Amino acid sequence: MNLPNKLTILRVIMIPFFVLFMLLEGGLNPLYRYIAAAIFIVASFTDWLDGNIARKYGLVTNFGKFMDPLADKLLVCSGLICFTGLGQLSAWIVILIISREFIISGFRLVASDNGVVIAASYWGKLKTVSQMIMSVLLILNIPMLSFVTVIFIWIATALTLISLVDYIVKNYKVLTEGSM
Repeated sequence: MNLPNKLTILRVIMIPFFVLFMLLEGGLNPLYRYIAAAIFIVASFTDWLDGNIARKYGLVTNFGKFMDPLADKLLVCSGLICFTGLGQLSAWIVILIISREFIISGFRLVASDNGVVIAASYWGKLKTVSQMIMSVLLILNIPMLSFVTVIFIWIATALTLISLVDYIVKNYKVLTEGSM
């Protein structure tokens, strides 16, 4: 169990604490929101950190290839579900974002069965960053930043769609060749 994998596991362990502080007192206590924001930011930072350490020191493992993207999806999707439950985010946006994650995961699974690795794309990375910024803005829920928050909701939604189309266009042969 190397350091990047430990950071990934730490991120997964942090998720229930993030959700707990988001939902305590109906999400109305600013102190709990700040704690949730700190947990989310630290968890997001571990995503960046574990990937950089793994690549720099040649510590890329099959466990990390599988668990790192899963941990990211769990973190972001947990936040999205909290935001919907707290009335901060429309359900259709959450459904769109989570559906995209399932579709891409399915593509990667089929590709893996065919011996093909689908790497994260530029659009996928931008999508992740925009979702994390959107999430922090929604967690903090600062009235003066509500316009910026709305802009990031739309940016994250648009990048979700763009990255989905990009993955499908670049990798559609994985599905067609896999069915032959």
